[in-house]
Amino acid sequence: MVSSQQSDQSTTGLFAKMAKLAGKAGRPLIEKALYLFYAVQHPKTPAWARRVIYGALAYLVLPTDAIPDVLPAVGFTDDFTVIAAALATVSYYITPEIKEQARAKLLKWFGQEIQP
Repeated sequence: MVSSQQSDQSTTGLFAKMAKLAGKAGRPLIEKALYLFYAVQHPKTPAWARRVIYGALAYLVLPTDAIPDVLPAVGFTDDFTVIAAALATVSYYITPEIKEQARAKLLKWFGQEIQP
């Protein structure tokens, strides 16, 4: 069983890796990843959804990929697909509160908000 302290440390490490990727991966991918990141921390997110989310976020931050992230224009397409599939699977647990947390972090990392 994983202790609360170990879980907090792994979450912090995951967040730091996402922050490093933000500039390369782009706002749309990081926005979806932040939805998942904040959803996994929410107490009402069930264990099965947390496993889906951790798998998708791990795929995003781990160096091995189906399509290497260094390739221009296509490097993050597989990451986006995995994040989008996870988001579709757990979308019920993405609350307005979680979206607001992600929006605030995006503003901090990217600056002004992009209108849809």
